[in-house]
Amino acid sequence: MQVFPYGEREKQHLRTADSELGCVIDQVGHIQRYLMPDPFAAVVSSVISQQITGRAAQTIWERLQSHAGPISPEALKGLDLEELRRCGLSRPKASYIQGIAEAALAGTLDFSGLHRYGDEEVIAQLTQLRGVGRWTAEMVLIFSLARPDVLSYDDLGIRKGLMTLHQLPKLGREQFEHYRNLYSPYGTTAALYLWHLAGQ
Repeated sequence: MQVFPYGEREKQHLRTADSELGCVIDQVGHIQRYLMPDPFAAVVSSVISQQITGRAAQTIWERLQSHAGPISPEALKGLDLEELRRCGLSRPKASYIQGIAEAALAGTLDFSGLHRYGDEEVIAQLTQLRGVGRWTAEMVLIFSLARPDVLSYDDLGIRKGLMTLHQLPKLGREQFEHYRNLYSPYGTTAALYLWHLAGQ
């Protein structure tokens, strides 16, 4: 399986930018996060993950694969709303996933061509899909397209990690942007360590 690619260059940049984050990097060591190279499957996975725990999302994903086989537009289009719901999806999410499969089959969104676009253009294309907001698109940027500089303000875990790291009672958008700029162009590597901190 492919993992998110980063190494000493990214870690050294973050150590220099933020010594407290550097201490976490040195304590934790290298973090492996697996990628889902197929953007269509990654969008479906990200929709499943919205507002539920990682464990619950994994359970639904496994049920969906067990029911439909490898996740593809054709496989999901063959399932009706109730079949999707029996996998553990809410009615809105089941409807969103049907719509995403239909968009792929109709060619209204070329999932396989997303790698050709910059981050903001990928977000603009994906958020045209019903049920796909900026956070969902940013997770696709990270976990499918392996983009190096994504630090999502909409991700509660990343914000929690930053607040834990710097002992902040609250974290507004302006302060978040300070850290995003500080960690750029390796915001995604920073996100891996902030998620780790948030999960402790």
